[in-house]
Amino acid sequence: MEKIQYRELDDCVRLSNGTVEVVVTTGFGPRIIAYNFVGGENVLGWHPQAIIHSELGEYHIFGGHRLWIAPENMPKTYAPDNEPVEYFFDEAENSIRLVQMVEPVSGTQKEIVVRLAETGSEVSVKHRITNVGSEELELAAWALTIMRGGGVCEIPNEPFAPYGSETLLPVRNLTVWAYTDLSDPRWSFDRELIRLRVDAQLHEPQKIGVLNKQGWARYRLADATFTKYFDYTENAVYPDMNSNTELYTGGSFVEVETLAPLVKLKPGDATEHVERWQLEAAS
Repeated sequence: MEKIQYRELDDCVRLSNGTVEVVVTTGFGPRIIAYNFVGGENVLGWHPQAIIHSELGEYHIFGGHRLWIAPENMPKTYAPDNEPVEYFFDEAENSIRLVQMVEPVSGTQKEIVVRLAETGSEVSVKHRITNVGSEELELAAWALTIMRGGGVCEIPNEPFAPYGSETLLPVRNLTVWAYTDLSDPRWSFDRELIRLRVDAQLHEPQKIGVLNKQGWARYRLADATFTKYFDYTENAVYPDMNSNTELYTGGSFVEVETLAPLVKLKPGDATEHVERWQLEAAS
């Protein structure tokens, strides 16, 4: 563990295993703001001027990876995370636990545990939301990763099978928003993949969601490929018309998002959602 200044942000911590490094913030969050090969360029995006205004105050997007509450709600989802977080370093695990102050409007407390594998590029990111209020809450953990612009998002389709008596029922959903335009040239659809290309010149936002049973989503850049893996829970109900994977872009801004199942949390209960990240150098 090494305390550093990252860009204009003080109070950051860098973890490394010699192959990759991860930078987290402790002055606000919990957030992960960098993930890269040692000596390489950060694959996570950076948008310091992006601010969302709500009756609860200013939410500073900044960039990188964050934890939100789904389904999306204004203003609860956008409750600012501008206060310092507690952090606990586990040297044996090469991990750091970031714990947010209690968020009074939603009655929740968020935390993220980041753990680097001993070797290679794998990073485990465990998200946890605890109900610290006095009433039952229904929510889902929502993990959003802002990527560096200029790449292409990929999510897998379900395995193709020809029409027949065994394929009469649908295998998954495709969720769209009112502003989704599937004729937009940034989208492409083929048998194996749905792709979303990031184009800094096209500012109109685009978003889709799917029930992704394959358990991975990918982002390809010219110099590296980022993949996140996650568990699919059969027969669970997910937010956003049963979506556990979502893609969003507008201009150079792009997010690869995963969601946990909706759960009902009694006071004191918590829900967890784990992503496993990998980074590959471009061949």
